[in-house]
Amino acid sequence: MSGLRAQRLAARRAARRRAVGRGVLVAVASVVVAVGTATGMLSALGGRDGSGEVRPASAGDSPGRVGVRGLPSGLGAPSAAPSAPASLSASAEVSGSPSSSPKARKPSPDKPRPTAAGRLYRHPSSQVLDWVQDNPRDRRADVIRSRIADRPAAVWFADYTPATITSRVRAVTARAAAQGRVPVVVAYAVPDRDCGGASQGGAPDLGAYDAWIDRFAAGLGSREVMVVLEPDAIAQSDCLPEAGRADRFASLARAGRVMKAANPKARVYYDAGHSGWNPAGQQAALLKRAGAASAASSDGIFSNVSNFHTTSAEIAYDRQVLTALGGPPGLGAVIDTSRNGNGAPPDGEWCDPAGRRIGRAPTLDTGEARIDAYLWVKLPGESDGCKGAPGTFSASYAYDLASP
Repeated sequence: MSGLRAQRLAARRAARRRAVGRGVLVAVASVVVAVGTATGMLSALGGRDGSGEVRPASAGDSPGRVGVRGLPSGLGAPSAAPSAPASLSASAEVSGSPSSSPKARKPSPDKPRPTAAGRLYRHPSSQVLDWVQDNPRDRRADVIRSRIADRPAAVWFADYTPATITSRVRAVTARAAAQGRVPVVVAYAVPDRDCGGASQGGAPDLGAYDAWIDRFAAGLGSREVMVVLEPDAIAQSDCLPEAGRADRFASLARAGRVMKAANPKARVYYDAGHSGWNPAGQQAALLKRAGAASAASSDGIFSNVSNFHTTSAEIAYDRQVLTALGGPPGLGAVIDTSRNGNGAPPDGEWCDPAGRRIGRAPTLDTGEARIDAYLWVKLPGESDGCKGAPGTFSASYAYDLASP
């Protein structure tokens, strides 16, 4: 057994022990999902267009393991998707469609919500776009292009490169601003990320991380941008001693304040794990310690990054977390729907599990109270490590996810 496989097995066993203690077996996938957080991560490799913008990293490009964290979910009956390209429609889930819910909340007067008219930004450099360009005659190309490559996804910044981080973030935000669209960027460089698992890496210490955040924030520009701040950093903080956890939370609270001070239109979202992980009250208590209840640092929470839980389950869970969190009424949630169309595997499998489908198309118009957006944080088709090297694009996997 390779070291990586042994590491994963150990993580799964530990997660299973914790889950049994809570009586929640599905949590096995919850904790282990952190192993894949970096699957969509990006590094400063020059794009084909010569822009030098960030692009997805291969397994060897990241400072640590390129993980298997979050993939997209399933296709179903079409519905309107203001943020998807005009030729596409949003995909409802095959199962677990959201139940009836309160009408969408009106924007609070002091904190306007992201506008559907702004539409989400699709970065022109990614592994899936490279594959489509290189394989135009492949029988899978049309499905992968129309259902994955043509849709907006988050841009990850997961390598600790202080000298270039400002320019790389600015390359994304400036290009999005020129198109009048809203980019989604992922900051993923906190020390001791993934508890030393397969996605380990990040800044060498919190002082270095704080300085990296300052430079990250300097690239956010002045237009609307959505920031997914450190997937797993809160939900998976139990591996740290109490003092280390408190220090991490202080740095995360500072990160939100710095970003919002640098760009008042930046919307910063904090890690809520997902509906199969920590109970809502427990997660809200951790989030509050990390600054997620403060308008000075936070616009709310994100959930289901790189995971498979249904949108309906995440909506219910996120509302419970937000209620327990308190804070200003404008706080909302964003949900990663990239591969949750068929929900989570019943056996808790997390590594490129079969039978999954992409989920609802990314949009800023969810029609759901307190749910600000459905996003594709994990790019569909990037492997968790079983259908290819972690973080690399698998056309067969993408096709399986995107097939009707």
